[in-house]
Amino acid sequence: MEEKNIKKRHKRRSKEIQPTNSRKLVLILLVVATMTIIFNQTQISQVYAAVTKGTSSAGGTGTANLETVDISTIKSTGHTIAAVFPVKDWSDSNDVMTDMFPTGTPDYGSDLGVSFDTPVESLAVLSKMYRGLKQEVEQNNPDGWNRFMNLASKPVGISCEYCCGLGPVGIDKRGNSACGCQHNPALLSVALYLSAYTNYSDAQILHEVMRWKTLFFPKDMIKLGTTVAGGDTSALKDLPGMVGGC
Repeated sequence: MEEKNIKKRHKRRSKEIQPTNSRKLVLILLVVATMTIIFNQTQISQVYAAVTKGTSSAGGTGTANLETVDISTIKSTGHTIAAVFPVKDWSDSNDVMTDMFPTGTPDYGSDLGVSFDTPVESLAVLSKMYRGLKQEVEQNNPDGWNRFMNLASKPVGISCEYCCGLGPVGIDKRGNSACGCQHNPALLSVALYLSAYTNYSDAQILHEVMRWKTLFFPKDMIKLGTTVAGGDTSALKDLPGMVGGC
């Protein structure tokens, strides 16, 4: 009888302990998630502090003469930066950040539910959007789809090349994302939406994609922009390498 009582007490204690451990695990996961969010937001704050001004609409301050851009001559992300930004006006990385790093909300931001000021959240929204948007445009807007495919299949930098080493092309021959990270489909979503549902020119689309890419990969993009301009790269040490999870 005593042995049965001991077993019953052991079972009761086990049942009492299990929920406690589960609660501890949940709390640990919440703490880790919170720390990750804080870390990402801290990265963004570092970049914001380095930027003296930003842009919020395509074709405004911080662009080159987009009407004269010949997309067929672009062979790399560096070429794209040189084509869609006023590189000739840059002397150092601070000038590059002023023009390349975006703030505010673009004119299509409310339609997509994204903003440059909430990069981590916007990254999540855009990355989840691509598969459904691809299916919708491919079926219902063949002209927009063909336009997107023609642009995104060129080595113009619509890709996550800094987190996965993919290179400047982020799609396969069927328009599928060539990488399973968040950044690649997010950039593809921007390019596809603007190709199918706006009057943006190809050069304007590339300008927007480069701004989002700078938001996601501050150090690499600002370094590339500074290199293209032949300027001073000393301010790059204060920039984070990547924003958001890969």
